[in-house]
Order: sequence, then structure tokens, then C-alpha cells
Amino acid sequence: MPRLKNLARKPAVQQAVGWSFARYLDLVRRTNRFTIEPADAYARLGPMQPFIGAMWHGQHFMAPYLRRPEDRAASLVSRSSDGELNAIALHHLGIRAIRGSGARGRDQRLKGGSSALRAMLRALSDGENMFLTADIPKIARHCGTGIVLLGRMSGRPIVPVAVATSRRREFRSWDRASLGLPFGRGAMVVGEAVAVPPDADEGVLEEKRLAVERELDRVNERAFALVGRSDPGAGLRDRPSSDATAEDPGETGP
Repeated sequence: MPRLKNLARKPAVQQAVGWSFARYLDLVRRTNRFTIEPADAYARLGPMQPFIGAMWHGQHFMAPYLRRPEDRAASLVSRSSDGELNAIALHHLGIRAIRGSGARGRDQRLKGGSSALRAMLRALSDGENMFLTADIPKIARHCGTGIVLLGRMSGRPIVPVAVATSRRREFRSWDRASLGLPFGRGAMVVGEAVAVPPDADEGVLEEKRLAVERELDRVNERAFALVGRSDPGAGLRDRPSSDATAEDPGETGP
């Protein structure tokens, strides 16, 4: 095991795995028949760009499907070794990675949070759409304040999004992550934008935080309904985080 772990840390191996994962996501995108809701989603999003795309943890494998080739985008990615693989895969999918993560139970958006916040503000200022998970690390489906603070500081709208496929592999992780499988049906749902005023006080920030939370719940429920499935993460907000433990994944489909 130590030898295997050391091998996995080698840059050449990480590059190969990240590239392979990106190609796999391409395969899933090409072989699933995707529905987009609303039908004019991209026409609506156009005037909002650059926007802040919000998703729940567990959706991070699927979110790249929302990006069109002509869209410039960046995504917040953890500094962990798994995050390194995600960052490489995102690069091959045309999405720039900004490294940083929140600590358990807090919404720093980094272990050294302010540098990630500055990088995200620069990305939005430069015209890149910014995608990040809204919930606090290890506390599933609870929207943190980080994303609404980013909305307030940048002046850019927060757009909740969700992607689901009828055939997928589900993981019994704390966030109930899922990974799409080829040859099924898919749905991409874009929610109503949430704007955060630049002078928002704590009361308004809480109101907007709850608005993002509710809309993320709605778009996730709708995306899974469109492919005839139920959201595996529904109800996680009401469970202790210790209930979600990493185990062998299960497959759903066809």
C-alpha cells in the first residue's frame, strides 16, 4: 500500500489519471441523451455572464457538462490529492482550477481562505464564470455563507444548477456523490438566479443563503425526476454527518 500511495503521488501518474477521467466524462456526455431545463437556459444565462454557478457537493463530477465550448469558466477545487486529480481533469475539460477548500464545519473556502476568495473575485472580474459547491465541507446540503459573500463582493448573480443521469454510480460518502455512466438519459436544470446586494447586512445575507439553499434543493429534485430517479442526497441536511460514511459504491440504472 505505501508503494501504491507513493506511485499515485507521482505527477506523471496523476496527469494520466486526470486525463483519463476527463475523457470518461466526455464519453458520458456524448452517450447520454440530455434534456436541458428550462429550454432557453443558455439564452437566459448569456446576459448574466460572468455568473457564480452553485452546486451541492456530490454534483462536482457532473457540473462540467453545463459548460459550452465557448464559455470561459473556473472552478474551486480542494488542495487535497484527490483535488489534484480533479484539477487535472478540469483542465482537460477546458475549466481552470482555483485551488482551496473549506475546513470541516466552517466555510472558509480554503485552508488559508482569503487567497481563494481573491482568486475567485479576479476570475469573475476577468469574465470567467465561477463554479463552486455551496455547502460546507463535510456538512451536506447546508449552504454556507461563502458563496453569498462572493456574490455580494463580486456583484455577480448566483445560479443554482444540477445535473443527473439515469445510469450512475452512487457513493455512500458524506455527500452521496454520484458519477454518471454511459448510455442513458441525462438532465441539466438551471435555477433562478439569486442576486446579493453590495450593501447586504447579516440579515439579508442569511435570507440569500436560504434562497440559494432552497433553489439548489429544487433543481436537484427536478433533475433527478427528469431521469426517473430520486435524489440520493435528499434529506442529508437533517442527518448527522457521521451517518454518511465512505463505503463501496453502488450502481443505479438502467
